[in-house]
Amino acid sequence: SIAIVGMGCRFPGADDPDAYWRILREGIDATREIPADRWDRDRFYSPSPEAGKMYTDRGGFLPDIAEFDAEFFGLSEQDAAWMDPQHRLLLETSWQAMEDAGILPERLPDRQVGVFMGIMSTDYAQIRERVDPGLLEGSQGAGMSHSAGVGRLSYLFGFEGPSIAVDTASSSSLVAVCQAVRSLLDGDCNMALAGGVNAILSPTNSILLCKGGVLSPDGRSKSFSAAADGF
Repeated sequence: SIAIVGMGCRFPGADDPDAYWRILREGIDATREIPADRWDRDRFYSPSPEAGKMYTDRGGFLPDIAEFDAEFFGLSEQDAAWMDPQHRLLLETSWQAMEDAGILPERLPDRQVGVFMGIMSTDYAQIRERVDPGLLEGSQGAGMSHSAGVGRLSYLFGFEGPSIAVDTASSSSLVAVCQAVRSLLDGDCNMALAGGVNAILSPTNSILLCKGGVLSPDGRSKSFSAAADGF
């Protein structure tokens, strides 16, 4: 049998599982206008379809995404600056999950812990390339690659089980959890850290989705509703 012994999360409007459950239970709308620290809303927004622009100016965005305690994880500020914010979020929420489970990585007697994380977008690399293409060359390894972002968890926490980055688009996190369960049942690891991350940092993907009419104009998903008009 498989047991979930700890959880961690960061969602718009919720910094822990209890807060997220409250949002679901009370039907709280956690969407917001595009924050200024992501991109210039006025530059990329048009309520009517227009080339190079998006017809929605709302979405689910984490506040203070640039905040990160590099020293806590034994990283320099320079290392943290090169890291995709998605990698930073993985570190923070993984630690939160282990703390919730009462687990201290350095005291684990069994190091056969697998790490399975869904991660797909490359917004940070796009931003770096636009700012200065020369900067990208120096950071495209450990700071940008999905495998390195997941492998960093195993390295920093001293885990010796499988370390796998999963990209199956919208199902990435679900598939990562399924792979973790399978790995546990097959004996490839004795404990697993599983989940996923997605941070919308660049307007590019949103513009492409709007071009295909995929996003909801009001920024809200209406699952199973006749009024559904995108996500």
